[in-house]
Amino acid sequence: MNPLMQHLGLRVPIVQAPMAGGPTTPQLVAAVSQAGGLGSLGAAYLTPAQLREAGAAVRALTARPFAVNLFVPEPLPTMTEAEVAAAVADLAPLHTELDLPPPTLPERVREDFAGQFEAVLEVRPAVFSFTFGRLGRAEVAALHTAGTLVIGTATGVEEARALATDGVDAVVVQGGAAGGHRGGWTHDELADTLALTRVVVEAITIPVIAAGGLMTAADVHAALDAGASLAQCGTAFLRAAEAGTSAPYRAALAAAQPGQTVLTRAFSGRTARGLANRVTIEVRRPLPYPYQNALTRELRTAAARAGRTEFLSLWAGEGAHRGREGTAAEILGDLWPE
Repeated sequence: MNPLMQHLGLRVPIVQAPMAGGPTTPQLVAAVSQAGGLGSLGAAYLTPAQLREAGAAVRALTARPFAVNLFVPEPLPTMTEAEVAAAVADLAPLHTELDLPPPTLPERVREDFAGQFEAVLEVRPAVFSFTFGRLGRAEVAALHTAGTLVIGTATGVEEARALATDGVDAVVVQGGAAGGHRGGWTHDELADTLALTRVVVEAITIPVIAAGGLMTAADVHAALDAGASLAQCGTAFLRAAEAGTSAPYRAALAAAQPGQTVLTRAFSGRTARGLANRVTIEVRRPLPYPYQNALTRELRTAAARAGRTEFLSLWAGEGAHRGREGTAAEILGDLWPE
């Protein structure tokens, strides 16, 4: 047992990745934490009120430590009318197939980070993790005052060094095989998870958490052998009974084949890994994040209702074909047989 495990009171050296947008329900988070790992609530798309409610729901299910994760906001990018028109034109035929009105940008394209952060301080989770950038020193200090550990996300050595300088308590290093959004904010190296873990462990003195393509007990052991204090697994939990993964999404994961994932900006405007489908192929002129994410929200919602996986963002890592169904505790037990 390493110091990070001891500090958090974990029995299992595994973090359930914070997958925003529905999969990480309070039930999943609580089940993983209750079974000895660290459950993580992907709260980036929640309003402050929803975040407080979800935190309370986790607390009602377990007294064990858990994490809350947010996206660090970058300055909103500028766009031309021509760029907006091109993005709308790419999506319009897909809207027509689902009997939706033409795509339009909503007034609000992302949640209020300041309000979300205040909600996190009220929830007081054991861990606050973040991605897409660096957290200000004042925010790090406020979390430490609340007794919350702070974990940043890096896709390369220089990002990891920057986070360590900022005073975070640990760094998630995200290898290229990881599903969902790329968490970095400078040059994304898309590195091999184990190789990146080894390099970052040598470069910084705080604990490192390995993420990306870790689907089996052998993968977890390999990450720990590479020097990681914990292994973070996301795709492995997408088909858990407690996860909020929709039925069509689950079916697509169950049918996944090796080599089926791609890196795409089509859904959100930010690079993310998921199963290839018509949107990843046909949408070629996305707006930058968060505008594209807001522009495709109606399409994704309607596609989930209609069971149309060709229009869903099917985030998944390269190991998706090795996933399984079961309870969160059963999946955690597979990843770390006691």
